[in-house]
Amino acid sequence: MSISNLLKPNVIAVIGASDRPGFSRSTCKNLLYTEEPKKVYFINPKKDELYGKKCYNNLAELPESPDLVILCVNAGLVPQMLREAAAVGCHSAVVYASGYGETGTPEGKRLQQELLDLCIELDMLLMGPNCAGYINFIDEVYAFGLEVDKAERKGRVGLISQSGQVGLNAVDMEHMDYSYIISAGNSFVVSMEEYFDFLVDDPDTAVVSLYLEGVKRPKDFVKVLEKAAKKKKPVVILKTGRSEKGSQIASSHTGSLSGADKVFDAMFEKYGVIRVWDMEELLSTSQMFSVLDKLPEGPNLCAMCLSGGETAISADFGDEVGLHYPAFEPATLEKVRALLPSYSTPNNPLDTTATLAHDPEGYANLVKTIMSDQDIHMIVCGFTPHPTLDSDVTLHIAQALVKAKEGADAKPVLMMPFMECSRAPEIRNLLRDAGIPILPTSTYGFKLIKHLANFVTYDCSEKESACGPADESLTEKTLTYLSEFEGKKKLAEWGIPSAESRLVNTLDEVKMAVEELGFPLVAKICSADILHKTDIGGVRLGINDMDSAEKAFAEILANAAKHCPDANVEGVLFQKMVEKGLEIIIGVKNDPQLGPAVMCGLGGVFVELFKDVSLCPAPVSRKEATDMVLSLKSAKLITGYRGSAPLDLDALVDVIVKAGEMAKDQKNTLVEMDINPLFVYEKGVCAVDAVLAYAE
Repeated sequence: MSISNLLKPNVIAVIGASDRPGFSRSTCKNLLYTEEPKKVYFINPKKDELYGKKCYNNLAELPESPDLVILCVNAGLVPQMLREAAAVGCHSAVVYASGYGETGTPEGKRLQQELLDLCIELDMLLMGPNCAGYINFIDEVYAFGLEVDKAERKGRVGLISQSGQVGLNAVDMEHMDYSYIISAGNSFVVSMEEYFDFLVDDPDTAVVSLYLEGVKRPKDFVKVLEKAAKKKKPVVILKTGRSEKGSQIASSHTGSLSGADKVFDAMFEKYGVIRVWDMEELLSTSQMFSVLDKLPEGPNLCAMCLSGGETAISADFGDEVGLHYPAFEPATLEKVRALLPSYSTPNNPLDTTATLAHDPEGYANLVKTIMSDQDIHMIVCGFTPHPTLDSDVTLHIAQALVKAKEGADAKPVLMMPFMECSRAPEIRNLLRDAGIPILPTSTYGFKLIKHLANFVTYDCSEKESACGPADESLTEKTLTYLSEFEGKKKLAEWGIPSAESRLVNTLDEVKMAVEELGFPLVAKICSADILHKTDIGGVRLGINDMDSAEKAFAEILANAAKHCPDANVEGVLFQKMVEKGLEIIIGVKNDPQLGPAVMCGLGGVFVELFKDVSLCPAPVSRKEATDMVLSLKSAKLITGYRGSAPLDLDALVDVIVKAGEMAKDQKNTLVEMDINPLFVYEKGVCAVDAVLAYAE
């Protein structure tokens, strides 16, 4: 059954309708906004009427079968009410009651499972429990348990919130316009991912906005992310759980697992998701995308301000977030100079001076002239509008921008104040109708423009589809590490080169290894039970003669027996001592929710010190692998720095791609892998050490 039956009902019944403070009263008052031809019925056997509407004793008395029932009853009555709804042909419900799986208690989990089983039996779509309901602004359905004022808020932002209060706060932002606000609650019958999928497909929704605490169905979640990326529909996510404390709060609040935040970050990057860090950024970014009548064709920006101070601020903030202000083409520069006072100096960002503020036609001509520059993709007007249209300057600037937007070849225009001000409805609506969003002030505003620039340059065709999590949970299985010798054999199967080595157990085998490998050599204890070899004296470097080789063999075995008497020792690994290169770490981490991700970063002892790493869900395309390397702060050590020769980037990218293929192919068994260090040379690479862990 499509969830449009839940979100777009024509006949609604409130069971437990009441005028006492709480969810029930708020729902009843909200539904008074729902107008004909839709029908709203109140069920309360103890009252004759509420808010001028007749009350019925039960669903069976209604003159027609509802499409949706809203249950304003305690958890104990929910199963009975759902059965009564199904009996009259209704198969959609909103349940506010709490006390289910979000409690984390055995009783709560039991009740949740029983409710899920009942919904499956009744073929019932259920929003919640422990939710605040939803508002469908497109069809004016206010099935929401927190009282709101009706307003002309129909817009193109579809918001899903795993917090009812966050949803209420979003409604209170009067400058925001929505298609839907959905308080998903526990969402264990109709999942958050299903609401997400609905909004990605919804023609009335231009941008999907999520307040996300956790994901219960990660495979479905990733599929929807990929769908949105392919449809080029913006997805803006505020995800909590970045810190350990935040993760604990998120989990206890909704019963969701937060997952590894860095893996979420990497997944968002793979699918062009715009990740934001607070509610202001979430709503403002979403509103920007919803108001724009078309997206820029590229990331290049021109900022126009009425003063030199605001122009300087634009230059600084734009540079700080990584925006690009291209110089005007010579022809544009000449035209701009002719439109400005003689004392101005045209640049990008542009100080227009205040002279044009009282000349709407002149200002509009200036904007159009800049739009004609092929290197400019969008324009931000830096201007702090006065609260009402009584201000001539505000009116002139707004009218000029609207005029400049006329014509099919007009480029996107945004307005950004430099101080927070009242967003007067007259001004906001005038600009909104012309496709011109008003951004928040500089700190947020330029971040929003950077989000826009990143979105329009994102290309999902350059990405590999994430393989997703293991088919069965690996967390309950036994973790088994491979010895270095066995680990390197695995790497060889995937074409990842490592230093030539021999595993020996006797002095005769030491001699044979020396003859085959030559000097200099490295000797290491080989045991899956001893991962930190240096700590127990299990490594010898710079072996240059037979006596040293035999001595190293004996000492390493003795140290292992002394410090790790219970370890299963395979022998001593003699390895050709390779030339030192730049130390890089290549790793794989198989996240329980999102699946394996490949890591690349500055390796050796520096990996913990600098934490200069990048991450990408497996598998990884060559473009993604290249971007991973170039995103590192240490990338210049690879591409060439202060006279040093560039290293073999292609060979490094090969290893990253192969690690991604390996992770994808073995996602049901491989839990983690560290190749550290991988030496990178001017020509070629070499894995010096590797640790691999499998679930059995």
